[in-house]
Amino acid sequence: MTDDASAHAREEDVADSYDDLLATLDMLETEALRKVESGRVYDAENERVRIKWIRIAKDVVAEKRKVMADRDLQELTERIEQLEERADGDVVGPSGVSS
Repeated sequence: MTDDASAHAREEDVADSYDDLLATLDMLETEALRKVESGRVYDAENERVRIKWIRIAKDVVAEKRKVMADRDLQELTERIEQLEERADGDVVGPSGVSS
């Protein structure tokens, strides 16, 4: 496998792992919100359980935001690397014109 092909395969693996992780977090978020919204509170113990599900939902949303930010940074890093590879050899002067 060439370096370019192996790099492309690694990029796809990273993208797939982010997608898988986000899908799992989506499922957890949906379940936690379902537990919070559909539960009936009859006593103090049920209320404590409901509060725990609210905390879980909050934590899942926070983790999802982190994963999405990491994925975005990874994509930007890959784009920058591609641009640098294309620009390799091109020398740009102060006026922005290739020499």
